[in-house]
Amino acid sequence: MYILIQIVDWAFFVLFAANVLYLLVYSVASRKKFRCVSAPATVRKLRFAVLIPAYGEDEVIEECVRACMKQQYPASSYDTVVISDHMQAETNNRLSALPIRLIEVHFRQSTKVKALNAAMQVLETGYDVALVLDADNLIPPTYLDELNRVFANSAVEVVQTHRVAKNLNNDMALLDAVSEEINNSIFRLGHVNVGMSAALIGSGMAFRYPLFRSVMAKMKAVGGFDRELELRLLYAGKRFHYMQETYVYDEKIQSRSDFSRQRRRWISAQLHYAGMFTKYLPKAVFHRRWDFCDKLFQQYIVPRLLLLGFTFLGAVVFSVIYADWNIRWWTLWGILVLALLLAIPASYCNRRLLSALLSIPHVFWAMFLNIFRLRGANKQFIHTRHGVGGS
Repeated sequence: MYILIQIVDWAFFVLFAANVLYLLVYSVASRKKFRCVSAPATVRKLRFAVLIPAYGEDEVIEECVRACMKQQYPASSYDTVVISDHMQAETNNRLSALPIRLIEVHFRQSTKVKALNAAMQVLETGYDVALVLDADNLIPPTYLDELNRVFANSAVEVVQTHRVAKNLNNDMALLDAVSEEINNSIFRLGHVNVGMSAALIGSGMAFRYPLFRSVMAKMKAVGGFDRELELRLLYAGKRFHYMQETYVYDEKIQSRSDFSRQRRRWISAQLHYAGMFTKYLPKAVFHRRWDFCDKLFQQYIVPRLLLLGFTFLGAVVFSVIYADWNIRWWTLWGILVLALLLAIPASYCNRRLLSALLSIPHVFWAMFLNIFRLRGANKQFIHTRHGVGGS
């Protein structure tokens, strides 16, 4: 019995240690000063297609559109394209009165991939860059100018901008915002600082238009389309750049139920694409597609909240069962906490965050229950509501 417990102990410890060390390496790397990709001194105005899939987003879509219309970028050099799906007729009528492109779609099973592909089937092909936004996003007036300068570098094909919280109105929104900033530090800033590709995040991401159009035409993703998009492009040898100082504002989850549904969708997509793309690993290694290998490894990483909870529980359990084993578990938990703290911007480290952290046990429990609710989650469109509060 002792040997069996010891085997189980070491198996879980090695698994969790690999996850923790991965996070620590990139968290430390994120502390290095960021340098954006260089651009020519003189740049021409590229033509942008700003693509906004909007499924039932009547509450927020007009604010997003008006932010796009306020760009300092020449109006003749970009089109704001709203793909309206299951939105009210009154909302569509108001949008039709604005100087934008409104494309109405009606799908039995709606997905972002279907919406984006439907739009690009209607649009002409004379665009240089495709920018994908969510309907709840806001962009500052200089946003397209900043993207244009980076895409003036002919080597740049894919860019992820810095997505930050639009709202911090309750504890769940604050925790969601902090989680996103940890992602920004570890999976974007930390990665580019060591020469790897930044992670995509589903919105605030821009692509050379022909590249985006061609890769999207091959996709049929229901959930987590950005994961499939990443893996396809990285396998093709593309590199993703990051713009740390170019912000896109995103609405954060405000209710525990929405948080749970969103994370369920994410975990399901993570497991789905791990299985879908693992078969490409040998060839990726042979061709030295290290960005792809790194991204595939991320699909197997234990979600941070679960990792934090399970590591803590492991330390507590082995403190009770075999006190001699607890030192390494508490050390591992301490290293994980350190890695996460290093990745949180100083502006979030205040008393309000300490108060919000009291919600973590409840959120961990909801995440744990999600493990048993994954069946079929990646085969259905799970929509996260925007523009509504919650508790």
